[in-house]
Amino acid sequence: MRRAEREAAYVEFATTRRDQLRRIAYSMCGDWHRADDLVQTALVRLYVAWPRVARSGTEEAYVRKILLNAAIDESRRAVRRERPTDELPEVAAPAGVSVEDRSSLVAALQELPVQQRATVLLRHWLGLSVAETAAELGISEGTVKSHTSRGLTALRGYLEEPSEFESA
Repeated sequence: MRRAEREAAYVEFATTRRDQLRRIAYSMCGDWHRADDLVQTALVRLYVAWPRVARSGTEEAYVRKILLNAAIDESRRAVRRERPTDELPEVAAPAGVSVEDRSSLVAALQELPVQQRATVLLRHWLGLSVAETAAELGISEGTVKSHTSRGLTALRGYLEEPSEFESA
């Protein structure tokens, strides 16, 4: 029965967190289809490590780390590099945020280097502390602070400039 209980706990975790993980993955890569691929990869890797991770109680942090590593791996593949397009990305906006604002923010996030994007997302979207972010990314707290500061400065610059879509 022990295996059945572990599998049931994994299925419950994956089912309840899938949508949140998908949104996190989308923020990392800017594409819903790639986000689905990243979540699938993360859940498969989590399943393999589930007994160990569930015992330690670090499921959330572990799966976010897998998502980040998978996003970095995907971004390094030549096939996955960004290409210019005339089509706007598919965007889902939460209540209270206009589609244009959310689209601008996601586009600006995609302009950031991967580490800056990761620190900004973990610190300001997921609300992790500097120490938690440093532990999750495996970097020092000072590096988290500098990446976050540079990332926020760059985001402000991107969001203040008129976008290519506004001028069209």
